[in-house]
Amino acid sequence: MILIYDKTFEGFLSLVYDVYYENLHPTKIINQKPDTLLLEEIKEIKTYEEKSLKVLEAIKNKFPKKCFELILNIFMCDTKEFELYLLKYIILGFKNNKELFNINNPEVFFLQNLEKELFRHLHKMTGFTRFEELEDGTLYAKIETKFNIVYFLGKHFYKRLNNQKYIIHDINRKLAFIKSSEYLGVQNIAYFEEPKLSQDEKKFKKLWTTFFEAVSIETRENKKCQQNFVPLLYRTYMTEFL
Repeated sequence: MILIYDKTFEGFLSLVYDVYYENLHPTKIINQKPDTLLLEEIKEIKTYEEKSLKVLEAIKNKFPKKCFELILNIFMCDTKEFELYLLKYIILGFKNNKELFNINNPEVFFLQNLEKELFRHLHKMTGFTRFEELEDGTLYAKIETKFNIVYFLGKHFYKRLNNQKYIIHDINRKLAFIKSSEYLGVQNIAYFEEPKLSQDEKKFKKLWTTFFEAVSIETRENKKCQQNFVPLLYRTYMTEFL
């Protein structure tokens, strides 16, 4: 059986509810109907707030805090197919929550490694994220990331930028972490217009690019080694590579 859901966290919790109470045995979980004809039965799961809240409360009460946080973190790995593993992990936890720490269970092993991959990616982005100063003094950073880490990045820089206003904008997911005098959190960005940089920012960008070019030694250029330290994935909005 193939299950289809709307890719939201609430939709996934509704899926968990239906699987648990209807005794379903999915072999695959996807977010849209396949184009090719499949021999397996396909069932579309509708999102219900009541169902999702019941499952959420049950997980909070039954699962250790660390395991509950893992579930939330895994859902940020939106470019990976994790749903079937996560479903089995949750069902396992309802049966015996002590097994949630046993890496001999394939779902536990997979999800723990995926969470590590998420935070490795986050760690790199804390160093490779580049802010630009806008005309009103707000710091603005554009990112394109492997996973949905805009919230984690926002929390990271909240501790370091003190009272400074800033925006971290995930271009592809149309999300932004906004820290201003009136708001702190993540918002959907339906429409985006390129913001104007301050005059000082334009000067410093030019100075930084000039410095980066000046310290490089053309005869010792090793692009393969450079890509090992700064992979192409992280360069899109780094000033020194523009």
